Amino acid sequence: MKYIKSIFKAYDIRGIVETQLTPDVVENIGSVLGTMAVEARVSGLVVGYDGRLSSPILAKRLISGILAAGCPVYNVGEVTTPMVYFANYELGSLSGVMITGSHNPPEYNGLKMVLAGQTLSGDDIQKIYQRLEKQQYITGKTADYKEIDITEAYINKITATVKLKRKIQVVIDCGNGVAGKIAPKLYRRMGAKVLGLYCEVDGNFPNHHPDPSQPENLKDLQEALANNNAEIGFAFDGDGDRLGVVTKDGNIIYPDRQMMLFSADVLEKNPKAKIIYDVKSSRLLAQWIRDNGGEPIMCKTGHSFIKKKIKETGALLAGEMSGHLFFNDIWSGADDGVYAGARMLEILSRVENPSQLLNALPNSITTPEINIQVVEGEQHQIIEKLQKTAKFPDSLEVITLDGLRVEYKDGFGLIRASNTTPVLVLRFESTSQAGIDRIKAQFREIIKPYVKQINF
Repeated sequence: MKYIKSIFKAYDIRGIVETQLTPDVVENIGSVLGTMAVEARVSGLVVGYDGRLSSPILAKRLISGILAAGCPVYNVGEVTTPMVYFANYELGSLSGVMITGSHNPPEYNGLKMVLAGQTLSGDDIQKIYQRLEKQQYITGKTADYKEIDITEAYINKITATVKLKRKIQVVIDCGNGVAGKIAPKLYRRMGAKVLGLYCEVDGNFPNHHPDPSQPENLKDLQEALANNNAEIGFAFDGDGDRLGVVTKDGNIIYPDRQMMLFSADVLEKNPKAKIIYDVKSSRLLAQWIRDNGGEPIMCKTGHSFIKKKIKETGALLAGEMSGHLFFNDIWSGADDGVYAGARMLEILSRVENPSQLLNALPNSITTPEINIQVVEGEQHQIIEKLQKTAKFPDSLEVITLDGLRVEYKDGFGLIRASNTTPVLVLRFESTSQAGIDRIKAQFREIIKPYVKQINF
């Protein structure tokens, strides 16, 4: 069987179902993961899947492969990715696989994997590819199989510790992703009044793409907030591990500003705590963390990189600009957009005007994430060349932790390679529009030799 190496990415496996990540490929991946689980002596693998049209059949074939390797399976069904992480802890296996395409187009799907408490990424994922190529996996065995509903356990765990001070009204846009099965139920159980948009799970995504990092996907949420009594709006991605926030007056509170609110709350209870943020985040966030008595730590973008850094540092909170938020104080440290929304509601229920609180958070002039399409794999080659050759005469510091983050007196510019799709990712921030324009111009010059069409 032919395996396409490019689908084995930095922190997950992801590709087009019909041509790359076929059911046959997924079954063999299941046998590799089952073999690795047996070798690691874990009690079994939790398996869950999102609402994509291809997810049920891929889950069935994945489970078949895992069982054939002699590894038990706990099937938790159609759930959010964070609910698989939750089940890993609840069931004691600390190991699981989620079938999800996250926010990618409908024809994509993928696998996010945890083994013995370690999120598989980088070299571990490349080892899966190598074992597939060499057929280094067990088949022909059998193992125990259980179907388990973890919804009530998940809701009860959250409502036991996250409490609203008053009844708050929220609009949630689930984008027809799998978060629609859990978010309305959880927030109502907490005591919130919930208006749901597109909460019916539909892998065709008929209304808009489930990606809250893109402003165009928040327009329906903004309109709903303008036309009803809700105080705040939340949006989720396709597998429920990212949170988008919109105020009553339609302002988008990007995740680095959400992190300011969460940081202040965590640090109030845990002085001097370490807090992690990714390279795409505002430079105002690090200063905010320091001002609130915490220790800021910059990290590479990517949920597996951040989870690894949480383990290394013991950080109590982490977040990245894409909307992944990781609570490690009274939660498990996994990224969970629905849980983050619960924590946000808890904080906002303490004030009479949630939008006023959010809008008052420090801000500067920023761009949303800018994506430039390139050929598959080329994004990494371009970044490697730029790290060696690019010059920024008026910069204060050039950080090469993840691409190039160039710090200036009045802002920063970032270019990095996406680990999930063939794009270059850029973001800019400054204290003035003139500063944004100047920084953008410098970045246009450095990428001009490598990119045919520049869209910023």
